[in-house]
Amino acid sequence: MTKAILVLNAGSSSIKFTVYDCDTDTAHVTVRFKGQIEGIGTQPRFTVEDRTGATIHEDTWAVRPAGRGHAYALERLAAYLDPQLPEDGLLGIGHRVVHGGPLFSAPVVVDETILETLKTFVPLAPLHQPANLAGISATMEFLPGVPNVACFDTAFHRTHSEVVERFALPEEFYIEGVRRYGFHGLSYEYIARALRSIAPEIADGRVVVAHLGNGASMCAIHQGRSIESTMGFTALDGLPMGTRCGQIDPGVLLYLMQEKGMDARQIEDLLYKRSGLLGLSGISNDMRALMASSDPRAALAIEYFVYRIIRETGALASALGGLDGLVFTAGIGENSAPIRERVCRGLAWLGVHLDPVANEGHGPRITTSDSRVSAWVIPTDEEQMIARHTFTALHGR
Repeated sequence: MTKAILVLNAGSSSIKFTVYDCDTDTAHVTVRFKGQIEGIGTQPRFTVEDRTGATIHEDTWAVRPAGRGHAYALERLAAYLDPQLPEDGLLGIGHRVVHGGPLFSAPVVVDETILETLKTFVPLAPLHQPANLAGISATMEFLPGVPNVACFDTAFHRTHSEVVERFALPEEFYIEGVRRYGFHGLSYEYIARALRSIAPEIADGRVVVAHLGNGASMCAIHQGRSIESTMGFTALDGLPMGTRCGQIDPGVLLYLMQEKGMDARQIEDLLYKRSGLLGLSGISNDMRALMASSDPRAALAIEYFVYRIIRETGALASALGGLDGLVFTAGIGENSAPIRERVCRGLAWLGVHLDPVANEGHGPRITTSDSRVSAWVIPTDEEQMIARHTFTALHGR
């Protein structure tokens, strides 16, 4: 029997969605159609594509009267979906939720009590969590009776040891939830599963996965489980990102408060929205624009980005006790051959021997046959992971 599953990824000004057909006998999912509503709060634009990428629906609407935000966008989406779905409607709705805090290590069916609990994690992910939860609240209102499943970006990393989770702070802060969580877990979980068929020789080995996009992080995986991650308490830590700073000495934050008079909101704006590639270059947060620029500041931003990836790979390899494979994924990782080349050249000491032709062709394997550490390009699919989790949460398999 085939049922439909809706996957939602609600951001601050957009909602991305995919409708999957799910075979309830095999749990196999395939895309029926997908789309997004962007420009929420300014000039909303609603587009839908079929599984081939052809546009099958376009729509816009005025933002006035006031209040036409996420809830109204979901109401429009629900009205569009109604005639497109099977007679018995949706099996369930899977939501990407950035933070599961210390309580949730697996996807969970959401009720009002759990929704209130998830709201307490907003301070841990102030830019993402409110929008994620707004999507759940809206679907509860406009698609009543359809179960909602929260799938967490932190859950895959709950296999970390206590030593990895800890900060060197007094015990009470750890008990309160001040610990290293790690993010992009849905992406890493998908890659860990994909390795079984794409690169079975390293699937149970020591693998570093580089999720490189506007948000960027890296994860050390052994036998399909997360061992260590570059992100910590929030999605600010580790690698520099499009507009996020990555790793920073906490003394810098004290300096900004004490010497520059900056308050928490100003520092939050700086670290989340004005730093990273944008802050370093003063030009753009888009790697494509930086690669095309002749400005030396763009070159500096790229060099810093690559340097941090190389540095973190060495650290993660140490945590793993060695390295068998390196995987590039997400927007930059999947599409930028020059970035992959520079990273692999910088890791030659680890035994990474790049195959330039394979790299230009985007893999999947981009290293030579005699490379001691193999490198791969594997497109991620967080939405498919959410669809699978939604089915499992509702059917128990």
